[in-house]
Amino acid sequence: MADKLKIAKVDDVQIISGGETSSITLHLTAHHLILVQTLGPLPNTPTSNGRPVEPRTRESWIAYPMIAYCIFRPTLPGSSISSSIRLRGRDFKFLTFNFAEDRKAREVFESIKGATCRVGSIEKLYAFSYKPLPLEKQISGWDVYDAKAEWKRQGISDKGIDRGWRISKINLDYSFSPTYPALLPVPSTISDNTLNYAGRYRSKVRIPVLTYLHPVNNCSITRSSQPMAGLRGNRSIQDEKLVCACFSASAQADDGDSSLPISRASPASSHADLGSPSAESEISETEHLEDEMIEGSTMEMVSDKPLVYGAQQHNLIVDARPTVNAFAMQAMGLGSENMDNYKFATKAYLGIDNIHVMRDSLAKVIDAIKDADVSPLPPNRELLAKSGWLKHITGLLDGASLIARQVGIQHSHVLIHCSDGWDRTSQLSALAQLLLDPYYRTIDGFIVLVEKDWLAFGHMFQHRSGFLNSEKWFLTQNDALAGSAIQPGGNGDGRGDAIENALLSAKRFFNKNNQSQESIVDDGEMLSFEESPKPNRTQPKDSPADKQATKPKETSPVFHQFLDATYQLLRQFPTRFEFNERFLRRLLYHLYSCQYGTFLYNNEKSRLEARVQERTLSVWSYFLSRRAEFTNKDYDRDDIDDHVKGKERLIFPNLEKIRWWHEAFNRSDGDMNGPKNVVTERYLGINGQGGDQTVLTGVESFTSAIGSGSTRSPRQMPSGNGGGFASLREGIAGLGIGKGLTGNKNLEGSKREMEVEMQ
Repeated sequence: MADKLKIAKVDDVQIISGGETSSITLHLTAHHLILVQTLGPLPNTPTSNGRPVEPRTRESWIAYPMIAYCIFRPTLPGSSISSSIRLRGRDFKFLTFNFAEDRKAREVFESIKGATCRVGSIEKLYAFSYKPLPLEKQISGWDVYDAKAEWKRQGISDKGIDRGWRISKINLDYSFSPTYPALLPVPSTISDNTLNYAGRYRSKVRIPVLTYLHPVNNCSITRSSQPMAGLRGNRSIQDEKLVCACFSASAQADDGDSSLPISRASPASSHADLGSPSAESEISETEHLEDEMIEGSTMEMVSDKPLVYGAQQHNLIVDARPTVNAFAMQAMGLGSENMDNYKFATKAYLGIDNIHVMRDSLAKVIDAIKDADVSPLPPNRELLAKSGWLKHITGLLDGASLIARQVGIQHSHVLIHCSDGWDRTSQLSALAQLLLDPYYRTIDGFIVLVEKDWLAFGHMFQHRSGFLNSEKWFLTQNDALAGSAIQPGGNGDGRGDAIENALLSAKRFFNKNNQSQESIVDDGEMLSFEESPKPNRTQPKDSPADKQATKPKETSPVFHQFLDATYQLLRQFPTRFEFNERFLRRLLYHLYSCQYGTFLYNNEKSRLEARVQERTLSVWSYFLSRRAEFTNKDYDRDDIDDHVKGKERLIFPNLEKIRWWHEAFNRSDGDMNGPKNVVTERYLGINGQGGDQTVLTGVESFTSAIGSGSTRSPRQMPSGNGGGFASLREGIAGLGIGKGLTGNKNLEGSKREMEVEMQ
C-alpha cells in the first residue's frame, strides 16, 4: 500500500469542519490519513527545568475505505485561492482541506485515490495487516457464532427431540448452493434428494430453509429466493412439497409426541391476546387491517381433527417486493409463487423497494447534509423529507411486525423471499426475530443474529459496501481555476453545483423516457442502459481484480437500514436491549473501516476460501473486549413474563414515532428531528412515513387476490384518489371481510414509479 503514496506529510494544511477552520499537519500512511492538530499546553502548566512544555496534539485517524467521495479542486500557480480537497466519509463526516501549494494538494489527492480505489484486491486491505491490541487478543470473536450451537439452542439437533426439523449436510462443501451456509435446517420429512430437485426451481438454488423456530409455539420463519415460475407458470412438485413440509413441521412434531396436551382451541399466545384492551392500544388499525387481509384470503380448513398447539390456518409466504416487480420478473423466467400450487398458504406482497431506490434515497439524505464541513447550519429539512429514508425504515419495520405477528400471535409459519433472498429477506428476517426473541436483543444474541441471517445466509457485504471503492467517486473539478475558494459559511459546492445539477437533471430525464432500454445486473435488479456497469477493458472479464472491483450500481445501504431500524426499536424500548446506540453506530463504522475481516466477503464459502479466520481478527473481538462501553445502562435483565406489561416476549414498534438516527449521520437531534416543519410534515403525510399506511401492497391465495400487479388475475380494484391503502380497504370490503373497520382516511397516494427487477 505504501507504493501508492506520492507524499507522506504536509504541514500547515487548513481544515474546515462544521464551519470552523483550523490548521493541521497531514500524514499519509499505508492505511490511514492522520490529522494532527497542535493545541498548545494547558493553562497554568509548570515548566520543567526552565524548558518549554511540549505542546499538546490531537490526532484523528481516517481509514482509506471510510472515504466515500473525494473532490480535488486545483488552482493555477500563484493564485490567491488555495487548491482544495473535499472528503465525505462513510460515517457522514465532511472535511475540506486547503493547501498552500497546488503540487502538494495534487499529490495528496493522487495518494488518497491510489490507496483507496486502486488497491486491486480485498487481501490488501487493512484487516490483513492489522495488529490487534492485547485486549482484543484475549477474545476470539470468530468463536462467538457456532451454527450447530445456535440450532441446538432453537431445539434442533441430531441427538435431540425431533421438532420437525433436521440439519442437512447437502451443502457441506458449498457445491449445492455456493451462497448458502454449509448447514441447512430443513423439515425432517424432506430428503436430500428432494432438496436437490427443489433447488432447480429457486434462483441461485436458495431453497426454503429454516432460520428461526419459535420456542413457545414451534412456528417457523424460513427464507429462500424467488421461484422460477416464468410466464409459462412453471412449477416444481418438490418445491411445493418442501414449502408444505416447512408449514407443517410443528403439527407433525406435536403429532409425534403423545405427551403433548391436545386442546380444542389455540392456547394463549406469547403476547397479550389481540382482543384484550392492552393489545388494542398497541396494535394500530393498519396492523389490524393487515391481519384481516391475510386471514380473509386464507382458505377455510375443515377437519374433525382436534386443533393442537401450533396447528396453522394462516401460513404466509412473504414476497418482499412490490407486486408489480414480482409480476415483471416472470418475463425473465422468474417471478413469484402461483398460489394455485400452494393452496396451504397465503401470499403477501410488501412494497419494499430495491437496492437502487435505497441507494438513491441515501444519496438524497447526503445532498441535504452535504454542507456540514463549511456550514454550522442544520441540514435542509425539506430535502431530508423528500429523501424517503424514514419511509423506507418504516416500511421495513411494518413488514417485520407483520411477520412477527403471524408467528408469535397467529401461531403461523412464514416463508420470506425477495429476488435472490440476501437483501430485503435478510432485513425482514432479522428484524422479525428481534421482535420475537429477547435473546437476539442481548449483545451475544445480536452478534449471533448478524452472523446467521446476514453473514451465513450470504448477504453480499463486499458488493453492497464497495470496500475497494471506485474511481468514479474521485473527481477533479477544474472549475476552481475560475474563481471562489471554499470558506466557512459558504456553499462549498457552489462553483460546481449548477453544471452538475443540470447534467443530473438531463440524465434523469432521458432515463425516465428510456425505461425500455434495460440491462441485466446481479441480484435480480435491473438498471437503465445508461446506468449499467461498463465492461473493464483493462482487465480480463473474469479476472480476480474484475470480480472484486466495486460496481457503484451494486452498492446499497441495506445493512445500514437494518441497523437504523434496530435503532428505532432501541429508542422505543430502551430497557429491552442489552446493547446501546453506540454499539450500533460503531458496528456501522466497522462495516466500512475494513479493520476486521468479518464483513469483507460476500458469503460463507468466500470467507472460508480466503481463510479470514486465520488471517484477520473478527469485529466481535473489538466489541466484546470493550463490552462495558457498549452495554445499555437501562437494560432490564429480569426474566420474560408475558403476563406483566413491559416484560412480554414480543415487542412491536410504533410506526408513527420513527425518527432520524441523528448520531449515525453525525448531526444533532435538533438538526435532524426538530423543530417540526410544515412543509416537511405535509410531505411525510403524503408519502406515508407514519403508521397510517401499510407496507402491504397485495394479498393472494388460490381463491382470491387483493391488490394490483398480482401474479394471478387480480380482482378489479376501485379507482380514484384514495391511494393504495384505501383501495386495499375497499377490496377487503368487496371480499366480505374486515367489516368492523369503519371510516375513510381518504389518503392521497403518490404514484410509484414502476421499477423493474431482473436477474
